[in-house]
Amino acid sequence: MMSIVVTLSPELEALLRDKVDRQGQDINPVASELLINVLRWEQQDSKEATKEIQQGLDNFEANRFRSFQDFAKEQRRKYNFSEELNAT
Repeated sequence: MMSIVVTLSPELEALLRDKVDRQGQDINPVASELLINVLRWEQQDSKEATKEIQQGLDNFEANRFRSFQDFAKEQRRKYNFSEELNAT
């Protein structure tokens, strides 16, 4: 197993120590588990973003898109935005 030294800000260290205290575990496995979870999430998020971008490009190339005005109109209705936010 590799040993790495990481310098944490006082705030981050306090958060980590609080989590360790609540879980009643040693700090090393808790920190390791947190890093694993974040790195896996980041990897999955990146894959999903790439897939969605490719889908958007494919849709554009297949002429499956709408105007910005139509999109903006839908968003104003969906989120109850006023017409004053309308870009001209």
